[in-house]
Amino acid sequence: MSPHLPCPSPWAVPVPPGPVPRSPRCLTPVAAGAGLEVRSAELRRPLPGWTEALPSETHLVLRGPAVARAWPRAAALRGATEPPAWSRDLPPETQAPGSAASPLPLLPGGFAAPRPPFFTPLPGEVRARRLVLGHEHVLMLGEAGEVYTWGGGRHGQLGHGTLESEQQPRVVEALGGVPMTAVAAGGWHSASISEAGDLYLWGWNESGQLALPCKALAEEQAQAQDAGEGAPCQERPGAEAAAFISIQALPALLDLPRQPQVSRVSCGSRHTAAVTRGGELYTWGWGKYGQLGHGDSASSDQPRPVRYLAAQGLRAQEVVCGPWTTYVCVLEA
Repeated sequence: MSPHLPCPSPWAVPVPPGPVPRSPRCLTPVAAGAGLEVRSAELRRPLPGWTEALPSETHLVLRGPAVARAWPRAAALRGATEPPAWSRDLPPETQAPGSAASPLPLLPGGFAAPRPPFFTPLPGEVRARRLVLGHEHVLMLGEAGEVYTWGGGRHGQLGHGTLESEQQPRVVEALGGVPMTAVAAGGWHSASISEAGDLYLWGWNESGQLALPCKALAEEQAQAQDAGEGAPCQERPGAEAAAFISIQALPALLDLPRQPQVSRVSCGSRHTAAVTRGGELYTWGWGKYGQLGHGDSASSDQPRPVRYLAAQGLRAQEVVCGPWTTYVCVLEA
């Protein structure tokens, strides 16, 4: 196989034909030569010398070989040449030869966030392989494949079986004994992938982002049918007996159609995307801005393959969700 598109971080996405509603204005950093480039609408600004970026709607955190800094959104779009809102010197990396430094938001001694206070220390006994940020919560993958969560828990996004918040990293006991290889955090939901390729989801299901029966979507579809709009509702197997789920406070195993093994997962604010080991991309959840890639703006509480990729002879390799967007790196089959 040969690469079809260059794969910066975030990655490029093929856009299905047809009109798609525009998402809210977003700031997107991509790899460009010996550094990064920040993009927003039609504006592009080079950011030479930086290796990683962590954006939000208000700030941009940049990491270089020896320092991490944060700028307000407007200053980042002007090229990040003004005095930063935050700066932290980084010690020399001490990873083993041939291994890569832990990716943002992890930094030596703690993690960064693209909003004040910008840096939070981690307990010294915690060893993290990966860390991801939700709107109000944090997920961390430990060295042995254990999953820690903390922060706000009012939507069950911590996976401890309650709606309580946690001030310190706490192991998700429901996943104990099942080593994980990846974690993802949405606005108020969470996901993890096991070594066997099983996908677990928990948290808020307000827009079907957990692929569990969603009352709000069922009501929207019923109203559309009553008004003579849209396609008939898709029947979920066993739907007549299924209970609607608003909050799932413990990890739930998701069986994708044909039960493929999952290799990658990413969460947007209220949508989810997963790549299988066979190169299929599935998406579900909120779709108002076309972020599900199905050529429309419909939301769904059922995982659906993005058929545009298969139709173009493309296999998905990686996926990254922004709050209202989806980026995918693909290869030609």
